[in-house]
Amino acid sequence: MQVILVGFIGYGLWTGKPKTVTNAAAGLAITFVPAIIERNYRIALDPFLAFWITTAVFLHTLGSAGLYATVGWWDHLTHGASASIIAAIGYIVVRAIDAHHDEIVLPTRFFVVFVVSFVLAFGVLWELFEFGLDVFAAATGIEMPLAQHGLDDTVKDLQFNAIGALIVGLWGQAYLTGVGEKLAERFTDTGDPG
Repeated sequence: MQVILVGFIGYGLWTGKPKTVTNAAAGLAITFVPAIIERNYRIALDPFLAFWITTAVFLHTLGSAGLYATVGWWDHLTHGASASIIAAIGYIVVRAIDAHHDEIVLPTRFFVVFVVSFVLAFGVLWELFEFGLDVFAAATGIEMPLAQHGLDDTVKDLQFNAIGALIVGLWGQAYLTGVGEKLAERFTDTGDPG
């Protein structure tokens, strides 16, 4: 998928499409995050997590290359996938805090509520960011790599964000708990993240 993302960058440069270059370059950069975490923090991540992150950004890049305009449900798919990544990050951080501090005890049910709330809050901020880009684009005439398509689109985006978050909230306890605990151990062993 990384090779295809590089291909999208080349295609965007060749055809003069800055939106394609921006989305593909940002997506490619994000695919290196798992390797950076492993190298800098010495936390071995399951290959599935790297695949999950890469798939989410790859789907978005495919969408921005034309599938958003031609496949009506593509935006819903990418919002659910991206929301699941944000949910996983929120879950891992809160799980690490819970495991690292003895005075903090979070009930299991709290994690599902937190993950969904975290993703919905992030989704609202994201939609406001997209709205701001639209306002900026209208004022300057500069085409933005992201766009909002009305209130109905925003509500659907938030609905699919909630679905992605709920899946991670329910499933994350079985799969992501170990990652949060490894992160907590890393901070406990060294006293700092670096």
